[in-house]
Amino acid sequence: MSSTSGSRIVVTGATGNVGTSVVRLLSEDPQVGSVLGLARRVPDWSPPKTEWSAVDLASERTGLAERFAGADAVIHLAWAFQPTHDPATTWRTNVLGSIRVFEAVAAARVPALVHASSVGAYSPGPKDHAVDESWPTHGWPDAAYCREKAYLERTLDTFEREHTETRVVRMRPAFLFKRESASEQRRIFGGRFLPGPLARPELLPFLPDVPGLRVQALHTDDAARAYQLAVASDVRGAFNLAAEPPLDARVLGELLGARPVRLPRTAARSAIAAAWGLHLLPASPHLFDAVLRLPLMDCTRARVELGWLPERSATDVIQEFLDGLQQGAGAKTAPMAGRKVG
Repeated sequence: MSSTSGSRIVVTGATGNVGTSVVRLLSEDPQVGSVLGLARRVPDWSPPKTEWSAVDLASERTGLAERFAGADAVIHLAWAFQPTHDPATTWRTNVLGSIRVFEAVAAARVPALVHASSVGAYSPGPKDHAVDESWPTHGWPDAAYCREKAYLERTLDTFEREHTETRVVRMRPAFLFKRESASEQRRIFGGRFLPGPLARPELLPFLPDVPGLRVQALHTDDAARAYQLAVASDVRGAFNLAAEPPLDARVLGELLGARPVRLPRTAARSAIAAAWGLHLLPASPHLFDAVLRLPLMDCTRARVELGWLPERSATDVIQEFLDGLQQGAGAKTAPMAGRKVG
């Protein structure tokens, strides 16, 4: 894959949570000769060996194949989480935009495509033991995020059959956090006006313990390292990515010094649905339903075939994220701009 000057990597969604970590790692990699970052808004950020190009996948009809020409790999990360009240809009960016990326990869004869799938692509599964990458990926159909991730899994099934010359890797990470993503994720899931300083343990006398609310998390930089390893190797297929331990009310209660209090699913969902219906909360009750059903993931394949292990525990990740939330942490890109409310 590498030439004497190093490989050329194109990254879509290069200014978001995952994109900023991936671009930074690639720019520091001596085996990488150049990085082309694609994003809707070109950032005021200049990592080594990196160029930028403004692209909106929701409307881009031509030009992707030209941008991909000569690339050794395309890492496709671009994704829109909002507006959750208008799934047709996110479908245009996430699904139709991704299909344009896949078609351009084929047209430009790019040797490798590394796609950001998600734990959200998985069908409902167990919370008491972990599943490997063979678990069905039909998503939770009522949640747009899961529906879109699952649809793209089927699209890639067809792509792989029709374009055997392209090495396709599907990353299925758990929920990804880092300090610099705090402000962006607060806006995406909690709303623009949710005060970050409220994320203090002393203000949480108890934690709602909702049946099924047991999930996995991972530091974004650890996920980015898996993308970097996938580009540099010859692996194919899907890889689960998550850190230990799984997060539930007991683990978070110990971390934050808060007492878990049992809360029925219906009560929690009703509160979320009411806030979402009033446009007070961006995160939809449909996504909440999906989270309660997501399986825990076994990451053995990433360890064995990629040589990947997370450097930070899930509790370390949450602590770093909460610190960033309190401080309004961010980065020098439009999606990641820091802002403290309250």
